[in-house]
Amino acid sequence: MPRKQSPTLTEAELRIMNVMWQKGPSTVQQVLNGLAEEPALAYNTVLTTVRILERKGYLGHVKDGRAHVYEALIDREDARRSEIRYLVSRFFRNSHKALLLNLLEDDEIDDEEVRRLREMVERSVGR
Repeated sequence: MPRKQSPTLTEAELRIMNVMWQKGPSTVQQVLNGLAEEPALAYNTVLTTVRILERKGYLGHVKDGRAHVYEALIDREDARRSEIRYLVSRFFRNSHKALLLNLLEDDEIDDEEVRRLREMVERSVGR
């Protein structure tokens, strides 16, 4: 039985999307060359992951001779918002307030981050 496709980006998919957002339209070989060394991925692994990203709607391609040139269809900010919406729906019952409170209660958040969050919330309320 095949593994269920993740509705969000897996770690491998995110690695590839980061290359795509940084480099722009690329072949699979160019994506492979743009990936950080560790952990190294095989060409076929990158190709499979690129095809999954295309099925998910993150990438599209055009044919350039024999090669396929892939391009991001979703920018980094839209992907980030989509991931956050999924997180909020799954863990916080669609409550952004619950997410924010959870962040503020985190012991690892420092005073500067709390101050910046407060400023952002105040600006957001003013819109």
